[in-house]
Amino acid sequence: MGRLFGTDGVRGLANRDITAELALSLGSAAARVLTAQGEILGPRPRAVVGRDPRASGELLSGAVASGLASAGVDVIDLGVLPTPALAYLVSELDADLGVMVSASHNAMPDNGIKFFRRGGLKLEDAVEDAVAAVLDDQWERPVGADVGRIRLDPGLAAAQYVKHLTESIGTTLEHRPLEGLRIALDCANGAASEVGPRALRDAGADVVVINASPDGRNINEKCGSTHPEQLQAVVVASEADFGVAFDGDADRCIAVGHTGEIVDGDQILGILATALKEEERLPESTLVVTVMSNLGLILAMRAAGIHIVQTAVGDRYVLEEMRAKGYGLGGEQSGHIILADHATTGDGVLTALHLAARVKSAGRRLAELGADIQRLPQTLVNVKDVDKLRAGSDEGLKDAVARAEERLGDTGRVLLRPSGTEPLVRVMVEAATQDQAEAEAERLASVVRERLSL
Repeated sequence: MGRLFGTDGVRGLANRDITAELALSLGSAAARVLTAQGEILGPRPRAVVGRDPRASGELLSGAVASGLASAGVDVIDLGVLPTPALAYLVSELDADLGVMVSASHNAMPDNGIKFFRRGGLKLEDAVEDAVAAVLDDQWERPVGADVGRIRLDPGLAAAQYVKHLTESIGTTLEHRPLEGLRIALDCANGAASEVGPRALRDAGADVVVINASPDGRNINEKCGSTHPEQLQAVVVASEADFGVAFDGDADRCIAVGHTGEIVDGDQILGILATALKEEERLPESTLVVTVMSNLGLILAMRAAGIHIVQTAVGDRYVLEEMRAKGYGLGGEQSGHIILADHATTGDGVLTALHLAARVKSAGRRLAELGADIQRLPQTLVNVKDVDKLRAGSDEGLKDAVARAEERLGDTGRVLLRPSGTEPLVRVMVEAATQDQAEAEAERLASVVRERLSL
């Protein structure tokens, strides 16, 4: 049986895979494990709980709050807010832990639960496994006055979080650094539908907003960072300087140039890394990325004198490397960008602000800045309905990968990995030409289907 936790918490179909019963058990189990490990101190531990706007979040956040309270934890329910806001508020409110109910960029029927320990940091794999191991254990429950209390405070989060974001680029009452920029913003009908436009406007930008009317069912529906087509059209039609699209919980973003071209997470990382290097604010002249980042980014950074460190996929693995070595910038091609001076996780709104500040200070179009990072042709094939647990051990598949790498030589690479959040295997190929990348990816996908069939 595989791990309960994936690369970003526990995720699945809401009310079938992710049930109220599971949420309640996860809440109490996390409280008990973190208490046993010394992460929760004092007689009245405190947690903050947030969610994205999808309908199932209402029942799941209530259940996880009840689980925490059953273990003697006082809970502040912050309502709808972005994942990075929840992480920030764990630290800002001196909470012992935080819980975010969200399935991020997944479709509305899914949901998920992820935990943050003191300081707003995601749990390590070993701690998540310890939580999963005690889900069904018998334990002595507190009674009477020792039972945790639950307080609703949905108005607490937005003002503190937005102030933190805007101050990170030097916004004051007298200075609004983004004045003169028009930015189109796609909020994915998600958790940043309020705070995203508010932060950019407070920093001085003229903001054109789309998909900021969440109704519980329309989150990520043909919009946001995974469906940028609407944003591309709006950027051109509104004559915006550029556009930004968040995902459902706003821990990632992608951008769109003034003529509608996509500027992905790799290019955003390259733009921000170059800016920080010029300002001598990039520790060790190092950028941390995952193995999914395009080879073109690595080559561009090498030419700019910036060292690249690669980690496993998942922004928490990027953050672990950053914290271990003192690096300041890292992220993923998908748009999870971590600015360590200001956040402990990927933050789409924070990234949008800093990207806009770079466009303004450089006096160049976003597309021009992004063009400095040439992307090699890349093809990604998601192979469904296979046994992803055998992806790393099947010898026939290993041989097929080795042959593909030999054909590509120094002009490309192959990455084959099971998804941490979905039941599939990802086959990614980069090559000198798009035709070659597609051919090799389809060839390997066929081998995956054949070798790992259920």
